[in-house]
Amino acid sequence: MRHNVALDGLSLSVDRGGSGQPFIWGHGLTSSMDLEGELLDFDWRSIAARSEVIRYDARGHGGSTLTPTLSDYSWQRLADDQLALADALDVPTYVAGGASMGAGTALHAAVAAPSRISGLVLVIPPTAWETRDAQRALYLERADRIAAGNIEHVIEASRRIPPPDPFGSEWHDRMERNLRTADHQQMAHVWRGAATADFPTRDQVRNIAVPALILAWSGDAGHPVSSAEALHQLIPTSELAIATSAHDVATWSSRIVEFLSSLN
Repeated sequence: MRHNVALDGLSLSVDRGGSGQPFIWGHGLTSSMDLEGELLDFDWRSIAARSEVIRYDARGHGGSTLTPTLSDYSWQRLADDQLALADALDVPTYVAGGASMGAGTALHAAVAAPSRISGLVLVIPPTAWETRDAQRALYLERADRIAAGNIEHVIEASRRIPPPDPFGSEWHDRMERNLRTADHQQMAHVWRGAATADFPTRDQVRNIAVPALILAWSGDAGHPVSSAEALHQLIPTSELAIATSAHDVATWSSRIVEFLSSLN
């Protein structure tokens, strides 16, 4: 059921359903609960049959509050939001999961509050550490262009980047729809904020002791396999699956259900 949850100076749009152990899920950058299905068509009904699924729009996205400070969009700050949301919903412990930005958020939540996170589902982990600088430069360039009204250049540049291996032209079509329909000033703001984000340090990640499911796809410079492999090496209790086709991605919902069931 969709509703708003008031935190300190922030309102988050939240959807909560299902039963069982809580599973809090975060979407990717410039996405939302509504937009995410175009990219990751998870079977949330099957997942909610195993867990209480709590999805929400991150600050500055969807129906949640846009805040002015760029560091508000670091993954560490978004993890603080997630933990505050869990407090507001009376959820003491939960499985943290998410795609891209949501994966970074889940990692930081596990580092900040290890006793509260019982497992991790990390989907398409984004650039991090050594690969992050180039992505920061890309975000800032896109933010400047879209804020100046040069949306066509951003769309053209995005179409020149090959889609991830499991996807075809529909990937670029989805991106173009998102770019054309978004609030461009808001999008530019959260892109600039994303330039402040990175994973926890390797030592911090190495100390994560809960089970983790890592799902990645190949052929995506913004979500490189190297990030997923590094997390798999650092988290000894993790399992990794890399999708190279649409068929592989279609198995992800069942993989998540199996993983959540294994934690009971």
